[in-house]
Amino acid sequence: MGNDIQKVYDVIVVGAGPAGSTTAAFLGMAGHKVLLIDKYKFPRDKACGDAISGSLRTHEILGLTELVKKGPHAEVHRVIFSSPKGDVVDIPFQSTGYVCRRHVYDNLVFEEAKKHAETIEDFAVTEIIKEDGYIRGIKGKDNEGAEKEFRAKIVIGADGALSTVAKQTGCLDLDPEHTLTAIRCYYTGVSGMKDGIELHFVDEIIPGYFWIFPLENGLANVGLGMVVKDFQKKKWKMTDKMFEIIANNPLFKDRFKEAKLQEGTMKAWTLPVGSKRRKAHGNGFVLVGDAAGLIDAFTGEGISNAMTSGRLAAEWADKAMKANDFSESFLKQYEDAVWEDLGSKLKTSYNLQKLGRQKFLVNLVVGKASKSRQVNDTLRTMMDNVEHRKMLANPLFYLKLLFA
Repeated sequence: MGNDIQKVYDVIVVGAGPAGSTTAAFLGMAGHKVLLIDKYKFPRDKACGDAISGSLRTHEILGLTELVKKGPHAEVHRVIFSSPKGDVVDIPFQSTGYVCRRHVYDNLVFEEAKKHAETIEDFAVTEIIKEDGYIRGIKGKDNEGAEKEFRAKIVIGADGALSTVAKQTGCLDLDPEHTLTAIRCYYTGVSGMKDGIELHFVDEIIPGYFWIFPLENGLANVGLGMVVKDFQKKKWKMTDKMFEIIANNPLFKDRFKEAKLQEGTMKAWTLPVGSKRRKAHGNGFVLVGDAAGLIDAFTGEGISNAMTSGRLAAEWADKAMKANDFSESFLKQYEDAVWEDLGSKLKTSYNLQKLGRQKFLVNLVVGKASKSRQVNDTLRTMMDNVEHRKMLANPLFYLKLLFA
């Protein structure tokens, strides 16, 4: 079919997940003409742990918390860790977190974006338009195979870990030392569920971890994740290892005795984590969310960071239009703003990830915290405060634990 040239926009956002929909919503509220495109029709599933934690500032600005509460979700008030030795510690949060299936949650954010931007679903972006060294728009195909192109002053890549925008601008970076691989499925009937997310450092999968996150009506998000470079050294499949843990590990075999795997829910995905600063800007474009590699290296959670980057991308795209400057040097200020906001948290999470690779340290911390109220309180403070969390990178902290 022929190429159908469409009207020009201020901004084109490629990808309507939390990062892209947040970007589009803020830009539309600022009065800009925005086109938000996604290759799927909403609501749609997205492989994820489904946890919405960390800073919920952007989430609150968009009024999403009350919407989440009205729909299917679980509130979480604690994180539960277990060590390779089998010790378990329960650490309460100071604030409430949420776990909400991406089939539900992403649609809430998308519906908010639709109030402020034009949207196209079922449209696969295949190519970015480059002219005079700048990104000027995108080309793609709709669900009937019709080719179309759209142009804008700036393009925002919010199209995930395998981003077409990142790839075609030379920014795609799936460094195996700074990328996770994970599987996720849904179970019903898992016993012993509490109002908390569970992260289990099981002996046979260190330096990875196994998780159980509660959802609505007795549903549980269950999965396993690991740094790609570490997984490449393994001789097993993730699904086989996860089922082996469920069947044989003393912490889980009774809990899953009556549990049922929900057919068709096992999915794998790639998570570029913020343990490395990746380039996320250039002439006429910026990247947000997973496309920018902003996932938490310790927990694997990416929604709150994605939405923060979307809010900042909207702010700097607005400034670029007011200055009529879409150059790489101007848009670098967006990337700098992201790292000013998130950098300390991302660095600390990377340090925690590295510590989680050491069985001795995980056994020490969880073991002491499971027996000492004082150590438990110290960890609770760390979980709620990024600055305090930096103590976990200090060798003196572990020396004190030995004698606690």
